[in-house]
Amino acid sequence: MFRHETVLKKEAVESLSIRPGGIYVDCTLGGAGHSSGIVEQLDPSGALIGIDQDDNALRAAAERLKGAACQVHLVKSNFRHLGRILGELGVDRVNGILFDLGVSSPQLDEAERGFSYQHDAPLDMRMDPEGELTAHEIVNSWPLEKIAKILRDYGEERFARRIAKKIVDQRMHKPIETTGELADLIKEAIPAPARRTGPHPARRSFQGIRIAVNDELNAFKDALQQAVDALKPGGRVSVITFHSLEDRICKRTFQELASGCICPPDFPVCTCGRKPVVRVITKKPVLPSPAEVDQNPRARSAKLRVAERTEEGQA
Repeated sequence: MFRHETVLKKEAVESLSIRPGGIYVDCTLGGAGHSSGIVEQLDPSGALIGIDQDDNALRAAAERLKGAACQVHLVKSNFRHLGRILGELGVDRVNGILFDLGVSSPQLDEAERGFSYQHDAPLDMRMDPEGELTAHEIVNSWPLEKIAKILRDYGEERFARRIAKKIVDQRMHKPIETTGELADLIKEAIPAPARRTGPHPARRSFQGIRIAVNDELNAFKDALQQAVDALKPGGRVSVITFHSLEDRICKRTFQELASGCICPPDFPVCTCGRKPVVRVITKKPVLPSPAEVDQNPRARSAKLRVAERTEEGQA
């Protein structure tokens, strides 16, 4: 059973400003939590395109959406291929696109997926079970500096080098096979005073390794630009992020696309001819309510940002 508590469902769906006959893309379909809210507002001339890498998610979504009045197209793929997916479906432009960048609850909760430091399981962390790179390969074969870099850059872990050295020292004697073994090593590498407060000491490192396994940040950068390119004038892209790296990419991309002219400030007239591509709808990100966080603690770090395609902008 694929059970996932959808974060910012009402806010994200409303942010798309849905038109009954429009075409909408859910780039992170999951169990169709957001998509179910989208299709409720679409009529038979409208369409939903749902993308996910996980077969279990696609099956759950198909079941949940089977009574939809609109057309529904479910696609197994990485959202970084958004442009190609739309082309293969014969879709030129769409009215709205949604990204929810959180790892789904079933992926975290199913021990065999190897995402969680709270369950002992084989080191995996692939969102697409058919993907080639695994956490096991990173932990047991990548050089110390490369491991330290992903822990520092993707996990924002201040003890990245100490943890990487502990991993490399351990694997010289015996391969690190499970999430439990890795979590224990990370805990040992972090000074005791730093372990006494805050979240689990392995949380940041697991995040960094997971992002590297799935190339999440590069995939999101690619997909976000493709999403803006695919929007009709007045169409919206809505993005829910869960950590600062994703949010920074989203914020900067929206700001750059909304900036228009890029001529030096001392130019008397514009010579670049660049027009704003989007209008930022959310000057500050939308956050979950205290009630939602109480009900679903995984929502606590969520941020929703929204941008609208302009009439004249050229991506």
